[in-house]
Amino acid sequence: MSKPIGLFVGRFQPFHRGHLLVLQGMVKMCRKIYIVIGGSSAQDKENPFSFAERKEMIQRALQEEDIIPLFDVEFETITDQEGDEAWTQEVLEKAAGVEKVWTGNEQVEKCFAGKGMEIQKIKEVPGISATEVRRLMKEGGDWEELVPEDVARYIKEIEGVKRMKTLK
Repeated sequence: MSKPIGLFVGRFQPFHRGHLLVLQGMVKMCRKIYIVIGGSSAQDKENPFSFAERKEMIQRALQEEDIIPLFDVEFETITDQEGDEAWTQEVLEKAAGVEKVWTGNEQVEKCFAGKGMEIQKIKEVPGISATEVRRLMKEGGDWEELVPEDVARYIKEIEGVKRMKTLK
């Protein structure tokens, strides 16, 4: 049996070590991976980083681990939609041929249930979440340990911590 084409959808606000662990597992099990960066294009305290910035974070982290260029990884973006069906359809159009979806989000799981693909549930890594990273950034805490080194460097380059402290 051939390895499936995998899909990992997330906001990645920011990309952290938990996300990286998922992708490290996916490359062992998939012949190709689509990473779909979703969420709002508006910038606020829940969404401090642009689509381009989040893609750059993920690329840097995957290059740091030699996942890129050794594995077939493609990036797509999708903004929030009116209604789950339209959102799901757009994801499936952008990520052609997906056979297995990795998610830790119940809403994403519901969107892909009944679409003829396997769903791999992801458990959150204790103590690591994008919400926690953003909170620590805003409060001046030790957020860097929760993200890959190249992601921490990039966030500093773009003054992401300063941005988090000013966003409402």
